[in-house]
Amino acid sequence: MKDIINLKSKKLFLFDIDGTLAVGDTLYEGSRELLDYIDSIGGKACFITNNSTKSGADYVEKFRNTFGLETTEEQFITSGYMTLKFLLENYKNQKIYVLGTASFIEELKKNGLDITEQCEPGIACAVVAYDSELTYAKLTVASQVLLTMDVPFYGTNPDLRCPIDFGFIPDCGAICEMLTATTDKEPIYLGKPSRTVVDLCRERFGFSKEETLVVGDRLYTDIACGINGEVDTCVLFTGEAKPEDMKDTKYPADYEFENVKTLWQACLNN
Repeated sequence: MKDIINLKSKKLFLFDIDGTLAVGDTLYEGSRELLDYIDSIGGKACFITNNSTKSGADYVEKFRNTFGLETTEEQFITSGYMTLKFLLENYKNQKIYVLGTASFIEELKKNGLDITEQCEPGIACAVVAYDSELTYAKLTVASQVLLTMDVPFYGTNPDLRCPIDFGFIPDCGAICEMLTATTDKEPIYLGKPSRTVVDLCRERFGFSKEETLVVGDRLYTDIACGINGEVDTCVLFTGEAKPEDMKDTKYPADYEFENVKTLWQACLNN
């Protein structure tokens, strides 16, 4: 682990949300104080989440109404945004099959993409997102697309579990693994741990790699994202990762803290 004195050089903080700063509608103790500290040093907080069910505008509203925090849309990079960006760059004028929530599909359509939720001729690729409205009928259509059409299979994010107040619920990675077990097709994931997430935030706000810190609770997405982006990383043990996981991981974090409050105190006192 790196010397915590080096935290003083950090100005751009890239936070995962669920399991890191909050769970459900509950903001963790220390989150507000850490965000205030970042503002006080002329830094910037970005929120990089693999939750594709909410847009940046949705998160701005939630942070204001639920947490009492003022943010802007440009501070949020979601796996839904990363997927939209990828599809606009690669499949703008082609038909795309999507398994996802109604709001996610509406967001894609609103940006000019040709989206279908049925197995029909002309599909160029299949996209699967975290879907809190998932039904067996949707899984049946997705299986039909993947088994009868030779098209690329994309997932918005590889997370297997999504934190919730009582523990976890299945996330996009779990849905994709179910489809892989059924069809033998492997997805290509578009959100974290892609380094593009880090690069986008750095370019958007103008900070160096040395000034950037990725903070999260999951090793194979959050910490791997920071490693891929060649910036320092910090794991908090309030979500999926546990201290014992650090002994033999492929994704070692540069810093480890019990929770966001102890990270804030370390930043403040060094």
